[in-house]
Amino acid sequence: MNEQPSVGASPESGDAPTSSATSQGGGPAPYVDPARVAKVQRRRRRDVGVSVTSSVLAVVVTAAIIVNLPNWPTVQQEFFSWPNFKASFPSVLAGLWLNIQIFVVAEILILILSLAIALIRLSKAPVLLPLRGASTAYVDFFRGTPTLLVVYLLGFGIPTLQLPGVPNSALFWGTTALVLSYSAYVSEVFRAGINSVHPAQRSASRTLGLNNYQTMRFVVLPQAVRRVVPPLLNDFASLQKDTALVSIIGPVEAMRAAENYANLHFNYTSLVVAALLFIALSLPVARFTDRLMEKQRKRTSAGGAA
Repeated sequence: MNEQPSVGASPESGDAPTSSATSQGGGPAPYVDPARVAKVQRRRRRDVGVSVTSSVLAVVVTAAIIVNLPNWPTVQQEFFSWPNFKASFPSVLAGLWLNIQIFVVAEILILILSLAIALIRLSKAPVLLPLRGASTAYVDFFRGTPTLLVVYLLGFGIPTLQLPGVPNSALFWGTTALVLSYSAYVSEVFRAGINSVHPAQRSASRTLGLNNYQTMRFVVLPQAVRRVVPPLLNDFASLQKDTALVSIIGPVEAMRAAENYANLHFNYTSLVVAALLFIALSLPVARFTDRLMEKQRKRTSAGGAA
């Protein structure tokens, strides 16, 4: 009587056991070729090495070309002077704190105002027709007007009128100009996000007995906000930079502090300091936005595959 091979034994190798691992579904785990895995790992290491080498080579070549330009010593002295960098850094950094304050206050107001505008424009209530028309005109006007011009008009125009009870602070009107301008853009982001929610969601909510307000609050808005977070973060990064526009009407923020130092010492290194500080502020937001977009892409791909 011939003996049958035991479970786990390989016909090719006699009694040598094969892998007894099983997949999550209960079936046998897929075979993985060690040679193929090693080849993929070697390829990845090679690709990383090539990428690092080419990047370092590009930086070295670019630096060599720049430092060998005829006017490089003059450029270095005017824009990359280490003594002026150290001397201007404290004042520019202190001015950056004002940029951060403007950004935080403006962003909170922008989110509230832009969401209200988006909801008004999407409303079908007949009584809100005048507000829908006003909201549409508001968005068209401020999207078509440069933000710099809005800052000029409000920062210099309103205080000149000397209206009773109206603040004359340049900081107040500069922040107000940013809020008005960016709310027009962000409201369109919210409106696109709300419109992207499938109408079947609203129909299902009504079937469950939810009214229009409850449907918008508990069903539509949570999905819409989640979808528009990446473009909103891009607008936040842009707003961080545009807070420097308030300097044209007087407030001493990072840009104005850098200009004051440059005008006093006839050296532009302070402007480079301001640029580096703004970059340091925007980079975390940019990387966080990329990460969210990648997670959203994977979630969408997984949903489509399912």
